Amino acid sequence: MSFLDKLKSGLTRTREAIFGGINQVMRNFVRVDEDFLDELEETLICADCGVETSEAIVNGLREKIKDDRLKDKNDVMEALREIVSGMIGESAPLSLSTKPSVILVTGVNGAGKTTSVGKISHALKEQGKKVIVCAADTFRAAAIDQLAVWCERAGVELVKQTEGSDPAAVVFDACAYAKAHGADVLLVDTAGRLQNKKNLMNELAKINRVIDRELPGCDRENLLVLDATTGQNAVSQAKEFGQVSKLTGLILNKMDGTAKGGIILSIKGELGLPVKFIGVGEKIDDMQAFDPKEFTEALFKEEIEEQ
Repeated sequence: MSFLDKLKSGLTRTREAIFGGINQVMRNFVRVDEDFLDELEETLICADCGVETSEAIVNGLREKIKDDRLKDKNDVMEALREIVSGMIGESAPLSLSTKPSVILVTGVNGAGKTTSVGKISHALKEQGKKVIVCAADTFRAAAIDQLAVWCERAGVELVKQTEGSDPAAVVFDACAYAKAHGADVLLVDTAGRLQNKKNLMNELAKINRVIDRELPGCDRENLLVLDATTGQNAVSQAKEFGQVSKLTGLILNKMDGTAKGGIILSIKGELGLPVKFIGVGEKIDDMQAFDPKEFTEALFKEEIEEQ
């Protein structure tokens, strides 16, 4: 099964949440009017598109109504596709032009941070890149052991120390190792504690200082891993982490197990951050770079075909 097929399958619950609600709304109204738009907005909010984003979508439809362009369900679906596609925007590939480049990965425990690092390292290796992974989440021995298993599966090297080690010291070793071994990408797994933002800020600041000193001028990506099943809580997490780290993008996990896939629109609309990777399963190849066109096709394809 191709990744696009997995994405279509994974978005089934999201598609049902959004379009099932739209179909119900369409059955309740004989024309596209303000009452219809109110019901539609509620449906979008329930699919975790977010209040602001749902309002923006409905306002976009309202403008098309003024132009007398929406007559029936077919017109509504096509208009929604146009609006959603515009909101998601273009793809935002990783910036990895230097050798080495650095990808720093953060995220709360349970969001799938460590597995994401393993899957991304595999994807980058499949592109022909030499990848070094750094186990800088030293507060949990299980995190180091789990990352070691994923690195073995991906066939990439891991730089680690023992539980309780200074994360910045591990990053220092990893930077030296990456330079000495001609790595293309240094992928750093960091601790994801939000309980004390001051400690997290200080820790990330130390890590960033080490990278700046040891790999000056390298391309940097600061990616936050989010669990799509948590819906709007994931948006709140992104806002919290954004206060302590200059994020360049997001990794959205567990899209195959949620009816809350509208979170992608919410994230883009409220945070302005691009989704860099999307995960739709547990296997090592079930995460790939986020393709806005593929996502829109997977979300709308069956509904459009049924018209």
